Amino acid sequence: MEVSRLLAEYGPAFGQALLLTWKLTAVSFVPGFLLGLVVAVLRLLPLPPLRFVLTVYVEIFRNIPGVALLIFIVFALPDLNVLIDYEPSVVLTLTLVCSAFTADYLRAGINTVSGGQVEAALSLGMRPMRVITAVVLPQALRAVVQPMTSLLIALMLSTSLASQVPFPGRELTALVSKIATDSAAGIPAFAVAAAMYVASGLLIAWAGAALEKKLRILK
Repeated sequence: MEVSRLLAEYGPAFGQALLLTWKLTAVSFVPGFLLGLVVAVLRLLPLPPLRFVLTVYVEIFRNIPGVALLIFIVFALPDLNVLIDYEPSVVLTLTLVCSAFTADYLRAGINTVSGGQVEAALSLGMRPMRVITAVVLPQALRAVVQPMTSLLIALMLSTSLASQVPFPGRELTALVSKIATDSAAGIPAFAVAAAMYVASGLLIAWAGAALEKKLRILK
């Protein structure tokens, strides 16, 4: 089947699948970023037990494969009487992975802030939490725009995890799988989905570059 015929038959389905891919990306990235921000800030507190627990949290969800985490949530948690629907399971998986990488990137960004600035702020009478929110975090966030852009692209691609469970709706990968099963148009369908993934990634990269340029400090 030619691509033109494929789009004529499945064009609306591809549009809906792309929108679902974007939706999953957004609803996972926003809470994942906020949770990662909280984790990064709490790891700055002089509380060794808390910092240890949060470090373990980051290392677990930063290193475990997303598909393994999804399988655990969907198939293992019910044995512990924890039942989560398929859509929240996918969102939870992506959110946890996103939060771990966000916390790790922010930690690297925080390390770019010189200790002299922190000491100067403290000497002016600012409270430690105020120093973190007013001095450290703004600079750290500015420093991690590009890593966070890459994370957002990776998260968008990872929405294909939804194809591994009976998800209510089909994102791009699941739609390609269905088309390949129903017809002999698997390769053209993959080509169309790949083009949509690439276009989405380029759009995110462009937005990230524009944001980085806007936040850049002129020297």
